[in-house]
Parts: sequence; structure tokens; C-alpha cells
Amino acid sequence: MSLALPAGARETVRRGLAPRTVIAALVLALIIALALAAPLVAPFDPLDQDLLALNQPPGPEHWLGTDHMGRDVFSRLVIGARTTLAVGFGGALVAFVLGAGLGLVALSFGRVAETAMFALIDLVRAMPDVLLALLLIVALGAGAQPVMIALGIAFAPFFAYVARATFHREVVKDYVTAARLFGGGRLHVLRLHLAPNLVGGLVTQAAILLPRCVVTESVLSFLGLGSSPDQPTWGRMVADASHYIESSPHAILAPVIAIILLTLSLSFVGEAVRRRLDPLRAAGEAAL
Repeated sequence: MSLALPAGARETVRRGLAPRTVIAALVLALIIALALAAPLVAPFDPLDQDLLALNQPPGPEHWLGTDHMGRDVFSRLVIGARTTLAVGFGGALVAFVLGAGLGLVALSFGRVAETAMFALIDLVRAMPDVLLALLLIVALGAGAQPVMIALGIAFAPFFAYVARATFHREVVKDYVTAARLFGGGRLHVLRLHLAPNLVGGLVTQAAILLPRCVVTESVLSFLGLGSSPDQPTWGRMVADASHYIESSPHAILAPVIAIILLTLSLSFVGEAVRRRLDPLRAAGEAAL
């Protein structure tokens, strides 16, 4: 007996959209929806303490239990998702603007500007991401915005390298030569002709780096250097609950599982985006 797939499922498989990608997209959409609707979904104030309900296990009143200060874990989880996502996505956006922007402008102004800019970028890239972010936060101070800036500076080199590779691939093509022959200046050619063909690679890099930004933000929050203490984040929840793992394992399992689900979902979706925007793969499919 053979099982026939529905027409929509066959089309999905034919296009290479794996079931894990669909599941990852649904999980990611659910996390984002919960984060956006957090004030409406959270049954309790995430900062309210109940000293008579310390380390309670999951139950009808507290769906994911309470932590060592009697705070509702589910409420802190959904409210913390907003900060974790905002800082992670914000850091990736800052990295995108800094890395791609500075890299492409330097590339447009010739070898000297490119050498100087990428020498500085290489110095930044020489340091581990988390260590560099730690040093920047010490200099800038704690809070959501300093963390975004720190993440942006730490991950900007990745976008600069992608911008350089794609720039050198495109700049030798005939359409760029024609644009220059018709009198187009460097920034004019970059903005109108090169930039649209560089977006695919940069968006792909953003999709790949998003999980790393989220994990790095969680690590910084775990170390107490992330957002302010009155803003619950998943990393801070892990740090707070780690001292009470024997009496209330649910308080640490909830944010850990949430971080794992978010990073895996972003990774699978990012891989799908990379495959879709890969020019070599697109050319191969067009030839079939």
C-alpha cells in the first residue's frame, strides 16, 4: 500500500522545503507571537513575588511553577521573550548596518580605503565574540541598548567579509562597467546597481548570525551584564534558577528549553533562507 502525498505537500517537497524547516518556522512564529502578545498572555506580573509560593512545581495556577522568589515562571518566560528577541534581533541589525555599510563604502573608494577598513575589521574579528561583547558592555554600561551595540560591533565583521566577497564578485561584471562608462560615480553605482545584488548574501548572513546573537545575549544576561535587572530575560532566568536547580528544576528547564527551541528554529529557518538565496543553487535549478 503506497501513501500519496497531498498536492501542496508534494510541491513543498519538490521545492526543497524540509519538514523540519516548516516545524521550525511554526515554532519561531509561535515564540514571536507570544512575545508580541506577552502582556495579554502572561497571567501574572513577572516581578510580583509571593513568599508563600516559593519553588512551587507546575500546577493549575502556575502553569510552569514558580521560582525561588515566588514569581510565576510562565509570565517571566513570555515577558522575557520580548527582551531576548528584541536585543538579539537588534544586535543583528546593528551588525548588518555597521558591517555591510562601512565595508561597502570602503570597497567603493578603492584599495587604500579597503585595506585600512578591513585591517580594523580584522582586529575586531581577532577577539572572541563573547569576550569582545563583555569588554564593550563594561565600557558602555549595562542595559538593552548597550548590549545591542556590543553585539553589533562584535558580529559586524561577518557582514563586512560577506560584503567584500560579493562586491568583488559583482564589480567585474559587465553591468557595473557599463554603469561606470555612462558616468556613474562610485556611490551611485553602489547604491543603484551593486547593492540590490548584494542583499541576498547579506540577508543570508543575517539569518545565520541571528541564533548566535540570541545565544550571546543569553550568556551576557546569565553573567549579569545584559539588560537591567527589572527586565526578565531568558539568560537571567537561567542564572537566577541555577542556584536552586535541585529544589526547583522546572524554573531552569523552562528558559533553557526556550533558548534551545529558539536557536534551533532560527538555525533551520536561516539554513532554508541561505539555500533559497544561494546564487549557485539558483543557477543550478534554472539549468534543470
